[in-house]
Amino acid sequence: IIVPFKMKEMDSNDANVVIQKQLKLPCDRSVLIVSINRPTKKNCFNTEVATSLARIFRSLQSDLNEDLAAIILTGEGSSFCAGADLADPPNPIWQSSDLPHHLIDNPVHQMSLLSVPIIAALKGYVITGGFELALACDILVGDQTVIFRDTHCKFNFAPCWGLSQKLQRRIGVGRAKIMSLGAIPVKATQAYEWGLLDDLVNGESSLQRALKIADSIANNSPKMVARYKKAVDEGGNMTLEHGLKRERALGIAHYIEIVQDDETFDGAKEFITDASRPRSKL
Repeated sequence: IIVPFKMKEMDSNDANVVIQKQLKLPCDRSVLIVSINRPTKKNCFNTEVATSLARIFRSLQSDLNEDLAAIILTGEGSSFCAGADLADPPNPIWQSSDLPHHLIDNPVHQMSLLSVPIIAALKGYVITGGFELALACDILVGDQTVIFRDTHCKFNFAPCWGLSQKLQRRIGVGRAKIMSLGAIPVKATQAYEWGLLDDLVNGESSLQRALKIADSIANNSPKMVARYKKAVDEGGNMTLEHGLKRERALGIAHYIEIVQDDETFDGAKEFITDASRPRSKL
């Protein structure tokens, strides 16, 4: 499937450490590609990269509208992100802090506040801090070149963007300890088998696949996508019992809102009864 996209460059000067590209999808909604632009450094992030990413995601919280269907986070060149640039790393104490004036410049925290899905288009090295940036995304898509590695223990650094907590929730406690305590690299196929990668592509780039996923999301209700993401994210941090209770509360609030008009139900009926729409073979 070839999906035609119209691209609008935003802040695309090569001197910028983070590039933004706004693409118009076939359904007339858009996707924003945010790309770390330090390819000669394997996209290792310095202070400028971290604060630029935080600023971009923070600005999207206030400027968000239903035109934006998804965000894709990726890197220029052959790698996603090989971790922190030790010649100019972000201040680790500030990045570990819960103080509001420090959280402003924490990209992972700012990503967590967005209601729009974030898709990671991964390739090459996804190392330590870059690994944490990937885990801050909702969906992880990678190609065959992907290598994950957590080197915190190897170099006596502490994780501060969630790696010690999020990794075990994706692949299990034992496998997370194998990766992190042993600083063991995990390649794409194994990462996919373990559930670390949500989609492993063949014959196309991870960015192409991420764009197709964004296009699928764009064809659905923006309001429900945001609320469903909220239900999944909040429920994932609860017991099943409390997660189900939270889902019911969100569901009641949603249906109280939409029952006031017939648009939602009429739209669903029209879709179901449309004889011209493509039918599933299942």
